[in-house]
Amino acid sequence: MAVTGVVSFLGKPVDVAAQFSLQGQLRTRSEVRDGLGTLNARGTDAAFFTSQRTRLTFGYKWDRVNFNLSVQDIRLWGQDASSINNADGNKLMVHEAWAEVTLMNVADTTIKTKGIDNLSFKIGRQALIYDDVRLLGDLDWLQQARRHDALLVKALHHGWQLDLGAGFNQHSDAFGITGTNYTAGNAPPYVTNSMGALVATPSGFLPLAPNGSTAAASSKAGAPVLSNAVSTNGMNQQYKSFQMLYVSRKFGQTKFAGLFFKDDFSKYRLDSVGNASSGYVFGRRYDVKGVNSRLTYGLMINGTIGSAAGLKKFWQVGAYLQSGKDRDGKDLTASHFTAMLTLQKGKFSFGPGFDYLSGNSSSTPATESHRFDPLYGTPHKHWGYMDYYYVGTGSPVGGLQDAYFKVKYQTSVLALSLDAHNFRLAENIPNAADPNKVNIDKNLGYEFDFTANYSLNKFTTLELGYSFMKANNSTEYVKRGTMDQARHNANWAYLMINIRPDFFFKNTAGK
Repeated sequence: MAVTGVVSFLGKPVDVAAQFSLQGQLRTRSEVRDGLGTLNARGTDAAFFTSQRTRLTFGYKWDRVNFNLSVQDIRLWGQDASSINNADGNKLMVHEAWAEVTLMNVADTTIKTKGIDNLSFKIGRQALIYDDVRLLGDLDWLQQARRHDALLVKALHHGWQLDLGAGFNQHSDAFGITGTNYTAGNAPPYVTNSMGALVATPSGFLPLAPNGSTAAASSKAGAPVLSNAVSTNGMNQQYKSFQMLYVSRKFGQTKFAGLFFKDDFSKYRLDSVGNASSGYVFGRRYDVKGVNSRLTYGLMINGTIGSAAGLKKFWQVGAYLQSGKDRDGKDLTASHFTAMLTLQKGKFSFGPGFDYLSGNSSSTPATESHRFDPLYGTPHKHWGYMDYYYVGTGSPVGGLQDAYFKVKYQTSVLALSLDAHNFRLAENIPNAADPNKVNIDKNLGYEFDFTANYSLNKFTTLELGYSFMKANNSTEYVKRGTMDQARHNANWAYLMINIRPDFFFKNTAGK
C-alpha cells in the first residue's frame, strides 16, 4: 500500500507526486531439529529453539526514482540476556539499501532521450532474484536472507529483458591501506590454536582448524581444513567481485532466459602463526595478487500449456555449465541439468522432476574439479527442505542426482504440499570406511517434506512443516565421513508465524 505525500514548505502545503510505503515484518520460527542438515550421532538428543527476524522496509517511488531501505534484526530467543551490557553488541543490520533511477521510459513524454522502452540503473545493497532462484535468489527462508552490494543496469525493449550487473568487495577504506587484497570471509575475533588455547585471530587471516576438530586432534597438527567461512552455497567463500549478464524473452507462453555469471575469488597462500611451544594458528593468507575466475552460463526454458478451466501443464528445462577456475585455482568443468513437469487441475497440482549436478569421481585429478556449485540461489527450495545439500552444511564431492515428485493443494487461505525426493550421487566416491567395497553406494536415501500454510488475516500467515529423512550409510559417509555411527532416521519440524503489517493500509471494508 502506498500513499501520496503532502509536505509543507515555508508554511505552504505542496503536493508531491510521489508515493511512500512502509512495511514491517516479524517472523518467528520454532524448530525441533533431530537431524537437520546432517545426521545426528547415536545417543544425541534433538534440539529446540526459536529464531526471529524483525524487519522494517521503507520505500519511496517517483516517476524516475525508486528508493528502498530495509533494516532487520536477526536473533534467537534467549541469545541475549534479559539485561545486557554495552559490550554485548547486537545483530541489527541493513538488509537492503538501494535506489533505482530511470534513464529512459517510452511512456514518459518528459524524458527527451528515446530509443529503448525502459532503461534504468539500480545501485546499492540489493537482492538478485532471477527465474526459479536456483542460481540467483534472495534466500528468504534463511532468517538473515541474502543480498549483494552491486550495480545493476536494466533494459526492457520490445519484450526483451537485459540486465548487466557488477560488484566489487573490499574490507576497508582507511588511510594507509594499499592494494585491493580481500580476506574472503567473516573471521571470528578469536580462534583455537593447535594447543587448544583461545587466541586472537591474526589480521588478514582466515582461520583453519587442524583436522577440523577439537584440541585433542588439533595437537596432532594435521592437515588444516576450512572453518568459520562465509557460505556461498557449496563453495564456502565470499567472492571478491562479480559480473553478470541476464537476457530473457517470452514468445507466447514460452520464456527463454540466458544467464552468464562470472565470480572472482581472491587467491591465497597457506600460512601459520605461532610456534611449537605455544601452538599454531593455521589459515589462509589473502595477500596474493590476482583472482581465480569462475564462469557460469546456461539457458532455462519454461512454458505453460492449457487454460485455467482445463488441465494446465507447466514445464521447465534448463542446462548450465561452469568453467574457468574454482576458488582454490583448480581447473573447473562442471554441469547442471534440470527438468520438471507440473500438472494443475483446479486447486490440485502435481508432477515429477529431476536435477543433476556434476561432481568429482575417484578418477578426477587433484588439479581439476567437476563439482557444480549453484551460485547464490535458494537451495532450500530445490534440494530438500532439510538442507542436506548445497547450503551452509556443504555439498557432496560426488555431485547429486535428485529425482522428485511434488503434490500441492491450494485455496485462497490454505496450501498443503508434499514433496518426495530420492537423492543419489552423480559420480562414484571411494569408500575409505569399508575395505571390502571400492566405492560407496550411490543411493543417498529419501526425504519427505510436508508443509501447511494458512492465512490468518491479511497480514498474518502460519506455516507448519515436518520433514523426514530415510538415510543410509552412504548419506552418513557423505555428510560425516563415518559409517554405522549415526542415526539414519532424521526428523525436523517447525512452526513459523509471519506477520507483515502495511502501516499505510486503510481498511475500507464496509464503507
